[in-house]
Amino acid sequence: MTLSPELTAFLEKSRWPATLTAGQMDRLRHDIYERTYSSGSIIFPRGTPADHWFGLIEGMVKVDTVSPDGRSTTFAGVPGGAWFGEGAVLKNEPRPYSIVAIRDSKLAFVPRTTFEWLLEQSTSFSRFVIDQLNWRCGYYVALIENRRLREAPARVAFCLSELFNPQLYPSTESTLQLSQEEIGRLCGLSRQNTNRALRELANAKMLAVEYGSVVILDLPRLREFARQDE
Repeated sequence: MTLSPELTAFLEKSRWPATLTAGQMDRLRHDIYERTYSSGSIIFPRGTPADHWFGLIEGMVKVDTVSPDGRSTTFAGVPGGAWFGEGAVLKNEPRPYSIVAIRDSKLAFVPRTTFEWLLEQSTSFSRFVIDQLNWRCGYYVALIENRRLREAPARVAFCLSELFNPQLYPSTESTLQLSQEEIGRLCGLSRQNTNRALRELANAKMLAVEYGSVVILDLPRLREFARQDE
């Protein structure tokens, strides 16, 4: 199967495809496909079958859920260059969350049968998936602690710095195309509290706020600030 230049480049930048054998790569190239989504699109609503593992070729999506009374909780923002959704695929249960595009986005889809076949055939791929799950578990534990115990500036610092996790999000650029409202959704904060937190972080020269985006100026300090009370 002929892949688009964008998907080809995405696979080349990802770590795990380089470890596959020629036969395994042929199977992947035959089965993988891509689709594009406009900003605001619900890519998959909560409860849909977990039939695919995802790669975000470009753009940004959020993983969230909505309570019966209409309250939205965002679990994670996923920037371009990342692979995600392996947990639901492994459990083979309906997805417990929605996937929503918050930027125009292009996704790669690896069918569950192909994903499971690669797990059986490739030790290095299995190792990659284990590492993904381990890092993701650590992220969610830290996220719960952060939201329960930290003030707004530390919560914002955590959510932004975690977008640069080298295992989960290896291709994040220093300029994050996120509005203050979108950052607030990722952090579980009101727009007003998000604005105040961003101003504090900007005054400390950790980041700069621009129209529709945030530029990370000092990632090590941002990470340290997010975890300063640990």
